[in-house]
Amino acid sequence: MRILFAGSPEIAVPSLRALVNCAAGNAGYEIAGVLTNPDTPKGRKGRAEPTEVGAAAASLGLPVLKPEKLNAEAREAVAALTPDMLVSFAYGRLFGPKFLSLFSRGGINVHPSLLPKYRGASPIQAAILNRDTETGISIQRLAPEMDSGNLLLQETIPLTGRETAASLSGSVAVKAAELLTVAIRGITEKTLPEKPQTGAVSYCTAIKKEDGRIIWTVSAGIIDARIRAFTPWPQSWTTHNGEKLFILDAKPVSGESEAVAGTVLGANAQHGILIQTGSDLLAVTKLQYQARKVLEWKAFLNGARNFIGSRLG
Repeated sequence: MRILFAGSPEIAVPSLRALVNCAAGNAGYEIAGVLTNPDTPKGRKGRAEPTEVGAAAASLGLPVLKPEKLNAEAREAVAALTPDMLVSFAYGRLFGPKFLSLFSRGGINVHPSLLPKYRGASPIQAAILNRDTETGISIQRLAPEMDSGNLLLQETIPLTGRETAASLSGSVAVKAAELLTVAIRGITEKTLPEKPQTGAVSYCTAIKKEDGRIIWTVSAGIIDARIRAFTPWPQSWTTHNGEKLFILDAKPVSGESEAVAGTVLGANAQHGILIQTGSDLLAVTKLQYQARKVLEWKAFLNGARNFIGSRLG
């Protein structure tokens, strides 16, 4: 069985590497090639660079396809690789029926949630934003409707309530690679049954840059969840004296004052900088003015002596 792997960001790289390693051990399949998004400008010089999956695939000596669209030309290029099955993880585009018809064994997708919960583009962030106590990974059949295919495997991941999108993505990347190799083995050996998704269906949308703006009138718990969900992108920010100020690390602390939401109340040796929110206080320990260095709270206050008592936003 020849597999075309489709993926783009870092979270999918361990899965690609795991499949390549298993294929090298005669696991009953081989990697025909990799489908990823086109190179994009990155860094200060704006040089076009490959996606993380594209770079990994190149280092592994695999054929790499980077079409702008999954049109007739892209389908022809894929067909030339003679794949039997499509394996997708965070590719970033929907597969139409003409594209899926290229694969005699169909396709499967890795989705970082307990489907049918959080179908869509941002399941990792959604679990953090909603302060869930658990999330998971689903291996599902690709279907015409987004994230609606039959389930092959699922694994639950408990959450502590302190995860960021970055840390949870790292955990998911490792666990997904393990789960995917089990799924492929079951498919090749025809020992893995499928079952339809059951339970309440929910959806999550793509995160936008403007979502990072902090609304101080909501509770400290909600703000904390948003800071964690938006790390590393788009990051949570507010304004101070007309400058954009990123809040990079914080946690909610019980307490109230008569101050207006967004007011910097003071500093506490145990918790850091205390800011009034719509309910309770937000204790901030790491901050950064735009285009400046990231600072721990004590160093930040040394250079921003008018910060305490000011109102953010």
